[in-house]
This record gives sequence, structure tokens and C-alpha cells, in this order.
Amino acid sequence: MTASSHPKSTAHDLPSQVKQNTGESVFNCYQCGKCTAGCPLAAEMDYSPNQIVRMLQLGIPELEEEALKTFTIWLCLTCETCSARCPQEVDLAAIMEYLRQESLRRGLVHPKAKDILAFHQAFLDSIRKNGRLHEVGLVAAYKMKTLHLLQDVLVAPKLLFRGKLKLFPHSIAGKKAVQKIFKRTIQEEEKEDHS
Repeated sequence: MTASSHPKSTAHDLPSQVKQNTGESVFNCYQCGKCTAGCPLAAEMDYSPNQIVRMLQLGIPELEEEALKTFTIWLCLTCETCSARCPQEVDLAAIMEYLRQESLRRGLVHPKAKDILAFHQAFLDSIRKNGRLHEVGLVAAYKMKTLHLLQDVLVAPKLLFRGKLKLFPHSIAGKKAVQKIFKRTIQEEEKEDHS
């Protein structure tokens, strides 16, 4: 499907939003399947990566919503194997990241993705609070969000004993600058949501 033969798009349809926010056009994909063939998690996904792109290409609102509800977008590692293999140089990893954010914004997150989302939120909270990742804080926040309190409980003492984990976060010089980035991003998202 070439750019000239794709369905007429409006500024509010998902392919247009993907293009606007990532610079990537789903219509550049001609469904060769190399992204799926190289994806290390394709066997675990409910839809293959190229099927997600096809759902967007068709321009059917129900399929666009289905793409946002898939487990696939949450399983994507953003390892960029798909992007590296694509003969059309479509950055599918960037598209998947945008779809995750849009899925979250619309409240369409797949139920099986709740642990992945909890980890994602704990990770970002740790960076926002400390300016960099604090592993013990990340694990504690993740466990509180998911209630997987005893999962891997015997691993932490070994890591602490070997000096691989620090109980307290490292202090960094640019902590306030990182917090400003988060604050500005949140303000921009809120502005977009109201427009």
C-alpha cells in the first residue's frame, strides 16, 4: 500500500496521530513480515507486529481501538529489531511506544498488561524522584503496586550482600532538571488532553 493509495485520513484518526507524534507513517509498511520474523516476543503476542500496523492502515475505528487493546503493544521490548530489519525503515518501536501511551490515555490497557504497566510506572516514578534509577525503590514500588510481595524474595539478600544493590538512592547533580522535564511533559500532556 503506497502513501497515495491509503484510506483518506483525518487529523483525529490513529494513523495521523501516530505520524504527528512519532514522525512515522504506518502506510510506508508493505506487510513483508520481517518485523514479526525478527521479534523475540512474537510467539507470545496476541497479534503480530505487522498485524498491528495493518489494523492501523485499514482506517477502521474499531480496528484502531482493537490495536490499542492488544497485549502486543505492552509486550514490545522496544529492542528495535523490527526497525532495523524493516526495508521501508519504519520505526515500529516508536509506533508501539506511542500506541502504549495512547492506550493508557484512553483507558484501553489490556488486563494482562497490568504488571508491565506497574513496572513502567514504578520505573518512571523512581527516575522522577531520584533523577536516576534506584533499583531497591523500583522493586519496592513494583511489589506494592502488584502485590507480588514474595516473588523473588530470596534474590534481594544475595544481591545486597554482593554489593549489587544499594539501600539508598545515589544523589545526582541534575536531579531538579530531571524533575522539571517530568513536570513539563505532564503539563504538555494535560494541555493536549484539553484541546
